[in-house]
Amino acid sequence: MRKLILPLALFFLMLASSCGKKNRDANQQDKAAVFYTCSMHPQVMQPQPGSCPICGMPLTLTQKGNISGDEIQLSDLQIRLGNIQTDTVKKRNMNDESSFSATLSMDQNKITSVSARLMGRIERLYLKNTGDYVRKGEPLYDFYSEELNTVKQEYLLALEKKESLSNSFINYDRIIEGAKNKLLLWGLTESQIVRLASDKWDESVTTFLAPASGFITEFFSKEGDYVMEGSPIVKLADLSTLWAEAQVYESQLEPALQKKDAILSFPDMPGKSIAGKVEFVSPEISPASRISLLRVSVPNSDYALKPGMPAYITLKGTEKNLLALPTDAIINESKGSTVWVKTGQNTFKIRMVETGAENNGLTEIISGLEEGEEVVVTGAYLVNSEYILKKGAAPMATHQH
Repeated sequence: MRKLILPLALFFLMLASSCGKKNRDANQQDKAAVFYTCSMHPQVMQPQPGSCPICGMPLTLTQKGNISGDEIQLSDLQIRLGNIQTDTVKKRNMNDESSFSATLSMDQNKITSVSARLMGRIERLYLKNTGDYVRKGEPLYDFYSEELNTVKQEYLLALEKKESLSNSFINYDRIIEGAKNKLLLWGLTESQIVRLASDKWDESVTTFLAPASGFITEFFSKEGDYVMEGSPIVKLADLSTLWAEAQVYESQLEPALQKKDAILSFPDMPGKSIAGKVEFVSPEISPASRISLLRVSVPNSDYALKPGMPAYITLKGTEKNLLALPTDAIINESKGSTVWVKTGQNTFKIRMVETGAENNGLTEIISGLEEGEEVVVTGAYLVNSEYILKKGAAPMATHQH
């Protein structure tokens, strides 16, 4: 009998020890599943109750829960303080017109760079300040050049010899034509050459006229400078037409390519709108930002619009019933567009989406979401910031695009 009792006692002792170990492990897991944190400073996480070392507020008990690595769980207080609001993904009536923020710039096709056609010295600039306006044919600068004066004298001498030596075997017409072509090549106008021939007297300084109308945007030389052939002197810009340039995300390119008529409005000029034409959509997409360039030509005959002014480009569309979200729900990053989808009580998960038309505070969702899913529409950037604060990395850091 004693031989039977001893093995039984050892069995129950081992069973009790095993149960005790399981209970201790369960208690340790339960303790590990909870922690104390501050509602205002969620980076504070302690295993025991107490006060926040940053603000002094009492720490609150928080359960970690079963959330994945790309999810985040917020407290009720964080939801209230951050005004985190959600809405259901659904189809909405929206015009598929596209609107973009833009900046006005000079039409590069209407910029004229005035350069010296030969070596010489700038004796006088008729306009002194950037922003001064000059009309085509008005005096721009006076120029002294030995080479130019020599050709002008050759031209006058050939004219004189042709008149006085009518029976000469020398072909003065050829000499006159050659000298005239040189003068034209160096920037003199037909009227200046005609006046030179009629006056039969030449000054040592030659006045060069503006080759185009425009505002002076830059001076490259000043009075008294000796310049070489090809050296820039001034730059003129015709501002009667401007460009409105906008940065367009890759997902918005296709709708933009289908529309040519645009309406431009200007924050600095309330009530003013101008019709324009889409004249260029860049075929290149920046690999870092995933954006391209959209350009609209804007008439500006009264010069009321100035380069550098902000503008809005609206490309007209048609009324459609589209899956859409409030624009504030969408976070645009270099890897693409994302939203925060609600997956449980105060729990949210990042999701990449493809967006389309944007209009009146709504953005079309082409893919990435299903109708009926619940998404953060107010406070999405706060959720994003909270994720970075808690996890130490951006939500999309591990996603591939």
